[in-house]
Amino acid sequence: MVGLSKRKLYLVAGVALGTFVPAIGEAATAPSATPEKHYRTDAKKKVQPSPSHTVTSSVRASANPEIIHVGGHSTNSVFSPGTARHSTTQVTVVTGAELLKTGQSNVLSALAQANPAITTAALPGGGASSFVQTMQLRGQSPDDTLILINGHRRHIGANFNSNSGTNWGSEPADISLIPITAIDHIEVITEGASALYGQDAIAGAVNIVLKRDTHGGSINFKNSGYYAGDGQGLDGSANYAMALGHKGGYLDLAAQVTHQLPTTRGGDFYGTLFSDSRNETANRNVQRGLGIPKSTLETLSENMSVPLGHGFSVYSTSTFSHRRANVPETYRSAADTDSWINTSLYPNGDQPYITMDQYDFETDNGIRTRKFGFAWDAYVTYGRDAQQYGTKDSENVSLPGSTQTSFYDGSSISSELTTGLRGSRSFRTGLLPRDINLKFGAEYRHDTFQMTQGETASWEGLGATDHPGNVPMAVTNQNRDVYEGFANLDFYVTKKWEWTLGGRVASYNNLATVETGSVGTRYNFNKRWAIRANINTGYRPPTLGEMSYFYSAPYPGYTVDQVPANSAIAKYLGSGNMKGEYSRSYTIGVDATPVDDFHITGNLYYIAINDRLGSTQSYSVNTNDTTLMNLLKAANLESATSLSYYANLYNTQTFGGDLNADYTLRTSRYGKFRFAMGINFSDNEIRSAKNNLVNEYTKEMVLHSAPKNREQISINWQYGKWSVFAQEMRYGSIIYMAAPTGPGGVPFEQNPAFITNLEVDYKVMPKWTIGVGANNLGNKYPTRVSRTISNTQQGLTKYPSYSPYGFSGGMYYVKTSLDF
Repeated sequence: MVGLSKRKLYLVAGVALGTFVPAIGEAATAPSATPEKHYRTDAKKKVQPSPSHTVTSSVRASANPEIIHVGGHSTNSVFSPGTARHSTTQVTVVTGAELLKTGQSNVLSALAQANPAITTAALPGGGASSFVQTMQLRGQSPDDTLILINGHRRHIGANFNSNSGTNWGSEPADISLIPITAIDHIEVITEGASALYGQDAIAGAVNIVLKRDTHGGSINFKNSGYYAGDGQGLDGSANYAMALGHKGGYLDLAAQVTHQLPTTRGGDFYGTLFSDSRNETANRNVQRGLGIPKSTLETLSENMSVPLGHGFSVYSTSTFSHRRANVPETYRSAADTDSWINTSLYPNGDQPYITMDQYDFETDNGIRTRKFGFAWDAYVTYGRDAQQYGTKDSENVSLPGSTQTSFYDGSSISSELTTGLRGSRSFRTGLLPRDINLKFGAEYRHDTFQMTQGETASWEGLGATDHPGNVPMAVTNQNRDVYEGFANLDFYVTKKWEWTLGGRVASYNNLATVETGSVGTRYNFNKRWAIRANINTGYRPPTLGEMSYFYSAPYPGYTVDQVPANSAIAKYLGSGNMKGEYSRSYTIGVDATPVDDFHITGNLYYIAINDRLGSTQSYSVNTNDTTLMNLLKAANLESATSLSYYANLYNTQTFGGDLNADYTLRTSRYGKFRFAMGINFSDNEIRSAKNNLVNEYTKEMVLHSAPKNREQISINWQYGKWSVFAQEMRYGSIIYMAAPTGPGGVPFEQNPAFITNLEVDYKVMPKWTIGVGANNLGNKYPTRVSRTISNTQQGLTKYPSYSPYGFSGGMYYVKTSLDF
């Protein structure tokens, strides 16, 4: 590339599993016009990286794990879809092969299994919160992790996690809507990400880099089920690559279809099922509310680049997804005739379901060129997520004579339009020993969030059981404009001492103008040992959904309504103007290669967040408060017994650390062994809180709904046609609370647990592989919830619903893949 010095690229032999650890020293550079090349390495020959270069490498998720491709663009250039490997920044890479090796069907579950710094619950919450999995990086809210595709911001989803539980009140991007076979690798950036990519990367950023192959592809099938005999899943995926022209252009297509049947792990119904003699002999296994919901997901993606000559190229990256899901709600007994069930419609009781029909689309298009000695990337991205909700197998008992059992509950729609220009260049000076790398840019974003009204029968009176539709008060159409600019410098003051400086300024039209930045440094003692440190500041505005979302959660005997923070009801309860979260973080780390093929990285970090957002405690409705009752009546919320809203509630701090190590052993007689270890701990603390707005329940959701620590070790053994992967994971304890009110609000500790995963693969032919495996091989279940707590939900809560390793027990699977 013009303005960049040319240096040799050094190749690191790839393996199918393990954590990528950058070598010590300067980031590699390469002419941007060079087409992507493929190399085959000799498994018996040790190929070591030069100690003065970091190499960008990733293992193809298909045929031969010894095939490595090295991108033709400098990772310091805006031409690269990957993260610049500044050695002051911690970047952990999970390859596409690693994701497939986990046996998981969706990207988020696979990433969480492969990286101990990430946790996700199989069921993040009840009701509508069950539709979308959420992710915690370093113990922070999912909203504090920025999601990127090929280095560009991914739009957030329309599903606001309004039900109490882990990650309560978050509205993140959903990476499960990307075909797993489309992914080349995923980068987890945990330092300096707020300066590199966006102010809201408080915990860090996850950059999903799609494949850029020019030929080949794969077809994959998997059938899975749980030891208990339910929850069968069918998954099919494929990808295909082709060259466009003869100058390095490519087109990569991918698709995935997943059909998941439900699991049922709820306890027996403890109350009265019938008001006659049938109650004594009736089967009490009637509740379906604790389990993985039934869902079908179809996803498509394309990743394309076409060089047009003279250093000019156009590119396009798009994803499209459609998902249907049915989530069971609270079971309604036939004996509960006073207000909850119409026995003429459901003489044996009723199990209602919430339904979701989701369409998600994003397209990112741009041009890359070189002009005036700079590399330029100009782009326009548009993403939209539309979710329609319904209630089926239900009724509205407040409508006399009604026989309607299915209802349209309204919809939520979010969108984001982004346009930007980025530039980069390397400068050589006589004052410093190496080039100065500059990256800068400007971006405009237009965000929207809408909620539409449900049909009248869905919300009138008591509304549809067990999920009333959106009342007229919920209808909203919000928007926000964001203007942002940034600059980053990377330079060496000596041959061993590197520095990075970054800053961002963003203006939010309905909030504030905020400046953030980062400083990073690294010192290389020798070829094998280095230390680094970072200081970062960040800012995350409340999402438009957090400001205006409405949700009603009825339970037998009480109803909790989450009202919009900007509504008249919330204002009457004391809500003020919402503002964003401000953060500062400090990290110190070490990178080492004590001996060849043995890599170690370790970090200690501190993250402080001011004005952290969350849901308030549930306020009991005072029926003697005339003003409040009039507001509720005007909004058709007279049945509400408790109210909550979203607000700035906490100042928090997190102390944490992580350690990753891997070692590759090659033998002439017994094949190749890859050993890996990962440890992460993060301890959240509340420095101060608005105690008039929170209670023990809301605090526990912030502090202990995810495990403080994760540890895992793994071994991948490749011997001839055989491959064996074994992984042992340990999850720390969590605190579970079944409900925000009553006995369900009593803390219950889920004990730590060890989970074993195993997969065995065999190559029937050079390009045809079959495999069998199991996640949670030992069929480990979470700690049983006490009966006192379980009875608050009629015996349903047999296990903690947001257990980090699920509550469905062991899962087996068989799979096959064909590469071409």
